[in-house]
Amino acid sequence: MDSYHFASIDLPAINVDNQTVTGEDFFKLVSGLTFAKGPRGANATFDLYTTSWAQDSSQEAKKKTVVDFETDVFFLMPTKMAVAQHRASAKSARTYTYLFSHPSRNPLYPSWVGADHVDELPYVFGKPFANPLIYRAQDRTVSQAMIAYWTNFARTGDPNKGHSAVPTQWDPYTQENGNYLEINKKMDGQSLKQHLRSSYLQYWTHTYQALPTVTGDGAAPLPPSDDSEAIP
Repeated sequence: MDSYHFASIDLPAINVDNQTVTGEDFFKLVSGLTFAKGPRGANATFDLYTTSWAQDSSQEAKKKTVVDFETDVFFLMPTKMAVAQHRASAKSARTYTYLFSHPSRNPLYPSWVGADHVDELPYVFGKPFANPLIYRAQDRTVSQAMIAYWTNFARTGDPNKGHSAVPTQWDPYTQENGNYLEINKKMDGQSLKQHLRSSYLQYWTHTYQALPTVTGDGAAPLPPSDDSEAIP
């Protein structure tokens, strides 16, 4: 959840257990970040991200939706664009992508947050080994794996080949396979996955882009009438 910190600034209630996030709160946030497409963009985006609320309308689910939305807009989409351009431009070099999902060690974060932006950096640089009293054995397992992958890649251009043993094969990314390695304390043959959040990427790259851009004083979108309905 790369955008947890930023989402908590935009909608502080996600960081407070006894404060609620409503459909209207989320719709206003969505509207502010989709203003270029006007009401149609706001409504379509709101509908997509709140579909799961029909099965789970808990505050945890709604707060996670807020963070997922901002993570997609500010991190996932730009990263996917950069990765695609790198892959298309590379003559011989391979592209590797990953998702760091080892839960954050920040005690101020709610338990549902998981990993936040740049949480992986201390593991890459071996902090769990340098500070053993504040890290657990599972943290050192994650750190050891990341150090192995990163140093192998620096030496050979392939994270699997080098002087360090790795827990599982990390295959390169292509637009066709969408490979990414999920990095956490339990890594095995199931850790290599494909097409991260593909339905949301499809929405942002095709459905949303196809909507007409609003210019001038286009009508402002209205919030939903309650937590479960979007504006028709």
